[in-house]
Amino acid sequence: MKRFKIIPVIDILNSKVVHAKKGERTKYNPLKSYLFQSSNPIEIISILNSKYNFDLFYIADLDSIMKKAPNFQILKKILKISNIQVMLDPGIVDLEDIFQFLKIEIKNLILGLETIKNFKTIIQSLQILNRNSLIISIDMYNGQIISNAKDIKSQNPIKLTKKLESLGVKNIILLDLFRVGQKIGGIPQLYLDLLHNFNGNVFVGGGIKNYTDIINIKELNFTGVLIATALYDGTIDIEKLRNIS
Repeated sequence: MKRFKIIPVIDILNSKVVHAKKGERTKYNPLKSYLFQSSNPIEIISILNSKYNFDLFYIADLDSIMKKAPNFQILKKILKISNIQVMLDPGIVDLEDIFQFLKIEIKNLILGLETIKNFKTIIQSLQILNRNSLIISIDMYNGQIISNAKDIKSQNPIKLTKKLESLGVKNIILLDLFRVGQKIGGIPQLYLDLLHNFNGNVFVGGGIKNYTDIINIKELNFTGVLIATALYDGTIDIEKLRNIS
């Protein structure tokens, strides 16, 4: 059985780690946390790794997503940190973007439904990337798919997820931007339906309220959970997370 993964979220905007809430990116401010005295992504990841033993991080490069200005230098330095892995969402649009990020040797590349050009981009990516390292982010807002692609945004999340599985996708993230940063708590029924209709790894992000949420997500056999607000503001005792495996 694979070990359940607790994955800190690192949202980078203007080259600093920011506190995300409800997907309202223009309102994001630099992250403030009792865990570290910095909003520098390299320092934050280093502390979370060396002091608290986190070894897998979800990074959303919002400069790349919003402004097509990737933080390549920061990402390269992060990737040099020993004993960590990164799941990166840089706002992939098309194949050109994929090739651009492969140059910095990202092993776990996320294709978000929000930004990809069309469904064909996913099909093409499966011909280029290792299927074990490709991750599709099912981006939603209040349970509805959000996407710039006309052939995606009107689709039913469950039917779309089953289609992805039939193509060979092995990893998905369920990410509802409305829930991000709000500590809403609980597990949406849609997440459970998607879990039961996808025979692969399913990660959950957004709305984590407390330690109980994390335990429930683990016991329901999700692969892992992305956490930010409840971790960084101290709602969840970081030391207790060491005992979850």
